[in-house]
Amino acid sequence: MAAPVRSVLPVVLLGCGGVGRHLLRHIVSCRPLHANQGVAIRVVGVADSSSLLVADDLHSSGFDDALLTDLCAAKSAGSPLSSLLARGQCQLFNNPEARRKVIHAASVLGKTTGLVLVDCSATYDTVGMLKDAVDCGCCVVLANKKPLTCAYEDFEKLVSNFRRIRFESTVGAGLPIIASVTRIIASGDPVSRIVGSLSGTLGYVMSELEDGKRFSEVVKTAKSLGYTEPDPRDDLSGMDVARKALILARLLGQRISMENINVESLYPNELGPDAMSTKDFLESGLAQLDKSIEERVKAASLKGNVLRYVCKIESTGCQVGLQELPKNSALGRLRGSDNVVEIYSRCYESAPLVIQGAGAGNDTTAAGVLADILDLQDLFHKTA
Repeated sequence: MAAPVRSVLPVVLLGCGGVGRHLLRHIVSCRPLHANQGVAIRVVGVADSSSLLVADDLHSSGFDDALLTDLCAAKSAGSPLSSLLARGQCQLFNNPEARRKVIHAASVLGKTTGLVLVDCSATYDTVGMLKDAVDCGCCVVLANKKPLTCAYEDFEKLVSNFRRIRFESTVGAGLPIIASVTRIIASGDPVSRIVGSLSGTLGYVMSELEDGKRFSEVVKTAKSLGYTEPDPRDDLSGMDVARKALILARLLGQRISMENINVESLYPNELGPDAMSTKDFLESGLAQLDKSIEERVKAASLKGNVLRYVCKIESTGCQVGLQELPKNSALGRLRGSDNVVEIYSRCYESAPLVIQGAGAGNDTTAAGVLADILDLQDLFHKTA
């Protein structure tokens, strides 16, 4: 028998890509579990890059699970949100009207039942909406790293009410890296250094290279497994890791920007997005990198080391790039798409806090987002 509903969390989702669709599926499949916990997640709006589908009645109803399931199927098949209008329960708004409707929903619900604005997109374009939602008293959950890595003033605005924002999945998918760092800091124990492999994609690539596989072959496999961004160069450039490092550095109180991070790219400018398309890069550009990467792997192996793509965050700054590490070290033993992070502080100086686990994949990231949403439940109450 389900427990009495004590918390209703209205949600507007920005982004219907892999993470967003997995999140909606998780919400549907976890209904019985959440009902036993006295929690109800009510999806009242879903937006993609061009439009917003919003429930007819924001206050008392959201989309039913059948509609959410059909929405996931439609978006997976490449169909627009408008294809769901015949189902009823909803209205469609196209950009830029969709943006205004999101802010309207935030304004209305932020002052009454409350609202969780969940950003599972991969764009900087949501920053304005997120800041407006914060002004309306809404909660914000992020899988999208970009809003936290643009201007420092925007970061400061978004985290101004730390009780109402969660962004665990921006750094380690479902791993409790953000939570661990913030708990250590809150205890008065200053964090002096963070070292780790923060890319499931590059962790997978680097460990697979040890088996003698070609770099181009491994990257294509990683893409087929859903480990990479739509354009793998977003991972190979190191910028995805750099964004995660920047978020952590800012959490430690460093008022820095992306320009302050030393980032090593795994491809030259002539193979970059300005020089060739994603398709051309995958078909011909990647193979041009095989020889140089193979030489670096062999050079490390001759010394008894392995190559790992590592970020290092210290008081003197941030560095992101390839490093040779002993095979028997925590990072050297890393296999597959796992992330490993070492956190050093006064209490964890000689023996750092080590966090390891799956750090990539839409399913894992979406589970982390759902956990973040549920972590806000005490700020919400039962509605009529």
